[in-house]
Amino acid sequence: MADVVIVGGGVIGCAIAYYLTAAGVSVTLFERKEVAGEASGAAAGMLAPLSESPRPGPFVELCLASLSLFPALADALREETGIDIEYVPSGILRVALTEDEERELRQRLEWQRSLGLPLEWVDGEALRHLEPRLAPARGALYSPQEHQVSAGRLTQALAQAAARRGAVLHQGVAVTGLVANGGRATGVRTSSGKVSGGHVVLAAGPWTGAFVRRLGVPLPVRPVRGQMLALADFALPLRHIVWGEAAYLVPKANGFLFVGATVEDVGFRSGTTVQGQRRLQRGARGLVPSLAHGEVASSWAGLRPASPDGLPILGPVPGWDGLSVASGHYRNGILLAPITGRLMAQLLAEGKTEVSLAPFSAARFA
Repeated sequence: MADVVIVGGGVIGCAIAYYLTAAGVSVTLFERKEVAGEASGAAAGMLAPLSESPRPGPFVELCLASLSLFPALADALREETGIDIEYVPSGILRVALTEDEERELRQRLEWQRSLGLPLEWVDGEALRHLEPRLAPARGALYSPQEHQVSAGRLTQALAQAAARRGAVLHQGVAVTGLVANGGRATGVRTSSGKVSGGHVVLAAGPWTGAFVRRLGVPLPVRPVRGQMLALADFALPLRHIVWGEAAYLVPKANGFLFVGATVEDVGFRSGTTVQGQRRLQRGARGLVPSLAHGEVASSWAGLRPASPDGLPILGPVPGWDGLSVASGHYRNGILLAPITGRLMAQLLAEGKTEVSLAPFSAARFA
């Protein structure tokens, strides 16, 4: 019997296991496929707290808190596992190609400057110096302290570090339901049998809600497909992540350029489409015209877990003891993994958290 049973071997589940084992809590984790086999392995790995934050508030504060954890986490994971998560201080250029885009970015700049990150507006020769290959633009919001990692390497490193501390990881074992007794979760049913646990954490991405549907608990997490592609672009690599309205470009350490990502409400269909891939190629060319000659090396898609209000769902499941949830991270799962793991571990091991989880409580959907 484990202290905590985690359902889901994506970056969120593995981060929770990592921080729980650091606190001396015994963990058993179940992943129906393989670790990082879904959206966590498909993500571009951007650490971009300002991109998904239209206004100040608890969400952007949570994102910034998680961003601050990455430098030390990258060093610790390399020391514990030998895995380099490819933490690259690339910075982000949010490019305005139109007057409307410039207006929107300048409005963001006004309130985002108060958050503590160094931000500046660049245009003309300064912008060409930062990225010579960019299309003619009205300017860009430059954020040098938003960085990137390898999403797959991060997830694998968290899993391996947790396992080295004693976590039991079951890959290829599906959780088919919860075991409950008198309003308390006492374990899970799996394809290999029942497993008892002092506490169960649901971190199964867009599949999370299915586990509590029979309990009458609303956890409205839906899948949103995101298609991506990789371009072989070795001539003059981009120096920064480039973010535009139609696409974003993430230069990787191996020389490939990741282009993403579509946003599609198509249920649990995870394959790529010709239409989606063409849309990404058009978006890439709009930002960097010379990418019209880039060869598509590969393409893929992932199903990101989205909540109705776009915020993650963190903490206890209302009406049930011994049951918590960590899902709904949508396009910020990689960025939010460290702070989610840290806070969920504090909640389960100590009964309190350094950051309030109230804005992200599942009770808001009750």
